[in-house]
Amino acid sequence: MKVLIIGGGNMGRTFAQGFLAAHIVRPKDLTILEIHPETLELLKSRNYGSIVSEPGPFIHTTDLVVLAVKPQNAEELYPTVSPYLNKDKVILSIMAGVTLAEIQKGLGVDKVIRSMPNLPAQVGMGMTAFTATEAVTRNELIEVQNLLSTTGRAIYFDKEELIDAATAISGSGPAYVFYFMKAMSDAAEGLGFTEAQAELLVWQTFMGSMHLHNKNTFTCDEWIKKVSSKGGTTEAAIKVFNHHEVHEHILKGIKAAFDRAVELGKA
Repeated sequence: MKVLIIGGGNMGRTFAQGFLAAHIVRPKDLTILEIHPETLELLKSRNYGSIVSEPGPFIHTTDLVVLAVKPQNAEELYPTVSPYLNKDKVILSIMAGVTLAEIQKGLGVDKVIRSMPNLPAQVGMGMTAFTATEAVTRNELIEVQNLLSTTGRAIYFDKEELIDAATAISGSGPAYVFYFMKAMSDAAEGLGFTEAQAELLVWQTFMGSMHLHNKNTFTCDEWIKKVSSKGGTTEAAIKVFNHHEVHEHILKGIKAAFDRAVELGKA
């Protein structure tokens, strides 16, 4: 499979590395299009395949074009690339908030796949949600899912609005995790631990909890009960969280993230 990645920033490089490491794409079959000189030099210093600074007829020979540019640059990108595309070219977008219809119209293509990866994709532990236009065939969807899975896990949704929902959950989700971890670290330092000690206590607790969860089939509520004992320390903390409606506030925060994702998609 010949792949063109337009945009050599963090996420573009992440997917390039994933494709190559999984041996789904060979270096000779991968091209990255990047217009910024500094990023261009960085890409050329690594074995990412062919690195180019402007579109051209070579795009005709690619099987898949990955749009890894910032959403605000989409309108500027479309007219520079569309002359080298036909209606059946498969496009994979990782531009947050840019709809399938907008990409179809901007590039003059029928086959568009829209995805929402998250930051852990950079270490092969990402969660990517994706959807597609009806013109994309089942085999093409499977091929793209295999590519997306090189950076972690990928899940397909047949409703495009669920991509905005995934943006609020898995896309923004790592920040929620770090937010809670920061609060726990601050609490630890307040109890007398050094910054390094607090970090070790919190980070290992999160890692251990996730590994424990992954090796069993208990629900989160069941795990909370297993850690808690009547009249104990965990119960005391949970009571305070419940009194201050922490759970409800988290729901409201995620709903605000979803509303913003929808708003950005309409901008």
